[in-house]
Amino acid sequence: MTQHRRVTRIAGLLALPVTAVLVLAGCSGSGSGDAGGDSNSFTFTFATSNNLESPYETLAKEYMAANPGVTITSNPTPNDKYGETIRTQLQAGNASDVIITAPGAGDSRGLIPLAQAGFFEPLGDTATSLVPTGSDTLFELDGKTYGQPLDFTIGAVVASMGTAGMNGITSWPTTMNDFYAECGKLAGDGKSMIAIAGAAAPNAGLTAQGIAATRVYASDPNFNTERAEGKTTFAQSKGWADTLQTIIDLKDKGCFQAGAEGGGFDAITNGLAQGTSVGSFIPSGSAVEIAAAAPAEADFKVQPFPPATGGKPFVLASSNYAASINAKSQKKDAAKKFLEWLATPDAQEKFYEASGLLPISEYKNLDLSKTIYSEVVDDISNGSYTTLPSNVWPNPAVYDALSTGVQGLLTGQSSIDQVLKNMDAAWGN
Repeated sequence: MTQHRRVTRIAGLLALPVTAVLVLAGCSGSGSGDAGGDSNSFTFTFATSNNLESPYETLAKEYMAANPGVTITSNPTPNDKYGETIRTQLQAGNASDVIITAPGAGDSRGLIPLAQAGFFEPLGDTATSLVPTGSDTLFELDGKTYGQPLDFTIGAVVASMGTAGMNGITSWPTTMNDFYAECGKLAGDGKSMIAIAGAAAPNAGLTAQGIAATRVYASDPNFNTERAEGKTTFAQSKGWADTLQTIIDLKDKGCFQAGAEGGGFDAITNGLAQGTSVGSFIPSGSAVEIAAAAPAEADFKVQPFPPATGGKPFVLASSNYAASINAKSQKKDAAKKFLEWLATPDAQEKFYEASGLLPISEYKNLDLSKTIYSEVVDDISNGSYTTLPSNVWPNPAVYDALSTGVQGLLTGQSSIDQVLKNMDAAWGN
């Protein structure tokens, strides 16, 4: 298949609405690599948040179909316990041969601390060549690559413009005043501009980071570096205070669905699919699953959250998923062949057909003007984006402090100052 045909087909697939995957998984794996006793077979762990087939499961089936005689034993693991599960399995010596991880050290599934602990096998030139420019420290340790990037994920608001139009919203609001005005109209009809899974810490944290893109990183793209060097703190950051105040304002002005503090992921999928909410802060790949349950006229688009007064549009965009190989695996050759296949255009096409996430090696070549990404094309092309902040933070505790802090703001049990102080304490210096 020519590149032109591949790009055209992927672009067509991306035109479909998509829902936040938040997937990864676990169940007990097989550090010994015992997958049917075949040296060409191996085990594969990834996270999952629902009972739908994971894109990783789809990949495994595609690989087995293309390689008769290979058996991949999939070990899906609940997303909310994924990081804890894979670390426990790696420590016990019974983890899978191939494990889906996250870049950096700021997530519980972050590959850097796991590589430092000796749990992962160094990867080859193919993996290294896929690492986005400037993201070396998120995938590499002492000059060796320990995670192969899989995606280029956009973090903004996934919105149903069909739902918006049916409620009199003819264009996406570009100012906070206009945004709040639409919130008030929708709330009066028992609907909401934004669906949030307030009871699910990952979505609470992602929502805050999506807003922080406009309040913090648009004006100070080096904030994380400055924080690491001790030149500033979260508590000293006006941008982070504005981010958390915006969350409170969104709740007070009826932008979230009723009972948002107790909402689970179903509040997002049901809200967007049934048209009771316009959008949600979820990864760009999320629209695929939601679209399957939504009417064709839902017309999902990735939309930038309105900037602060005088600010500019800014979104999150980075590789958030990687594939790593268990250092204790006895099926490393088979695992490495699988990772090599993951980097091929054919595999990338198949994965992004299933996930809706932009392909790490192809996204710059895609014509996104008629896809769900059309409204953020300019932001991506002109560099108006920042890496997911939590990928860069030094440990998972910082993100945990943000996520639980946002939950506290939604219930009224925490304050902005306390959340920021807790994030600084979690940073460790």
